[in-house]
Amino acid sequence: MKSTTINKVIDDFNALVFDEKEFALEIIRKMFIEAQRESLLKRANTATSNYHKGKVKRGSLKDLRNDLEND
Repeated sequence: MKSTTINKVIDDFNALVFDEKEFALEIIRKMFIEAQRESLLKRANTATSNYHKGKVKRGSLKDLRNDLEND
């Protein structure tokens, strides 16, 4: 997003009365939470896909340490 767009959003927000600011903030919070959920779902789907393709390793913490040391 361009900084001019952000500045316009901030200016428009500052022009609102308190009740409108409170309402806008509530909506933006809910939209942000939904965006986080969508991002998490995408990551989970990618992880599931990688698991089914055999791209995921299993093992203990000791196995992980050995893999990291040998890279």
